[in-house]
Amino acid sequence: MIRIIVIEREFGAGAGTIADKLAHRLRWKLLDHALTEEIAALAKVSPEICQCREERVDPWLYRLAKVFWRGSHERSVMLPDADVVDADRLICLAQQVIKQEAAAGQCVIVGRGAAYFLRDRADTFCVFLFAPREFKYQRVLAEVKNEAEARRLIDTVDQERKDFIRHYYNAEWPARHLYHAMLNTAAGEDATVETIFNLIEAANRREAPTP
Repeated sequence: MIRIIVIEREFGAGAGTIADKLAHRLRWKLLDHALTEEIAALAKVSPEICQCREERVDPWLYRLAKVFWRGSHERSVMLPDADVVDADRLICLAQQVIKQEAAAGQCVIVGRGAAYFLRDRADTFCVFLFAPREFKYQRVLAEVKNEAEARRLIDTVDQERKDFIRHYYNAEWPARHLYHAMLNTAAGEDATVETIFNLIEAANRREAPTP
């Protein structure tokens, strides 16, 4: 029986809205922005800082500076270890929170590499959402209201996600074998939700015992 849905996505494909609609239809818990807030609370930082670092590998200079902060005998830089919020720390907290939520079940999880560390759970259904570049560009442009910024985000965010997965899971992004379905969201939000819902129902029927 499927109890967990993981939705991975290309930036701008509309996964956040689709995940919200799917969670509402199933009456399950949505772990997207709420997940960021929960991780931020554990890290004792603002959700805004947490969101900036999620699913990104720390820049080389920052990672080098972190080594010095943790190894320095002179605390001239007033940044105690507990306040150093980096991708290494956030990935541990994210996995901790997601595994706890997965154990409870009935949740829709967006991103955070969940497909890579929940892949051995038989009750998890993983979907990858993508869309044509122009579709994603228009969607992002409608939100940021700046053509150059929309293009920059389309060109960089998914590359950061690729770097993140390669660094922390030694895998390519997206790793197609991890997903039960890969769907083009240009078909429409409601059509995508309906497709995922039908796929889950079909999976549950296959697992149901024969009377």
